[in-house]
Amino acid sequence: MDVAAARVIGAGLATFALFGVGLGLGKIFSSACESIGRNPGAKKDLFTIAMIGGGFTEAIGLLAFVIAFMILISN
Repeated sequence: MDVAAARVIGAGLATFALFGVGLGLGKIFSSACESIGRNPGAKKDLFTIAMIGGGFTEAIGLLAFVIAFMILISN
C-alpha cells in the first residue's frame, strides 16, 4: 500500500469520532429540551449544564478533526 493512500485512510478513520459527537450533541440537547419542558423553573440550571456538556463534546469533535488534518499533512 502506498503511504499517501494509508494517510488518507487513516484520516478518514480519525473522522469516525465525529459520528459519535453528532449523536452525543443530539442526545444532550434533546434531553435538555425535554427536561425544560417538564420543569420550566429549572431552565437556568439545565441550560448551563447542557452548554458545558455540549462544549466538552464539541471539543472531542474538534480534536478528532485536528488529528485527521495532522495525519494528512504529516510527512
